[in-house]
Parts: sequence; structure tokens; C-alpha cells
Amino acid sequence: MKRSSVLVSLCALVTLSGTAYSVSADSPVKGSMLVAANGARLAPVYRVGADGSAQIIIEGKMVTVPANTLSMAGGKLTTSLTKSEVLALH
Repeated sequence: MKRSSVLVSLCALVTLSGTAYSVSADSPVKGSMLVAANGARLAPVYRVGADGSAQIIIEGKMVTVPANTLSMAGGKLTTSLTKSEVLALH
């Protein structure tokens, strides 16, 4: 009986943690390429934050790109920031 209650608890936790933020068309997806506003490729998304931000590794630095700068433009995940602005975020 203990195993089943632990399993139920784990399932509930997974279900709750999966609803930390809502996914929209502009939400980043792990592995998708993040592009600067001018079309320059920055880096693939390494991790998606609970707030919808995108973490990337660029020039050896982990950088969190704020969710409010992200959008889909021409089918590509795009930030309104330039590469130099993204590098300044670290």
C-alpha cells in the first residue's frame, strides 16, 4: 500500500510541476535556435525558465534571456535584444 501512495504522490507532483507556466506560441522550446532581432543566430535554448525565459550558452557564458523580449517571428524564436545586449545580461 505504501508504494501506491508514493506513486500517486509522485504523479501529482509531476502534474503540478508541469503547470508552472502556461505555454504560448511565443514560449521557447529547449533546443530551438534563438535569433536576435536582426536575424543573427545566437544559440540554441539550453533550458526554459519557469517564467518562460530562455537560457542559452553563448561565448561560454550561461545567459538568461527575459521572456518579455521573446516572440516568434517568421517561425523563429526571436529576442528583441541584440547580441551585445544579450551578452551584457550575464
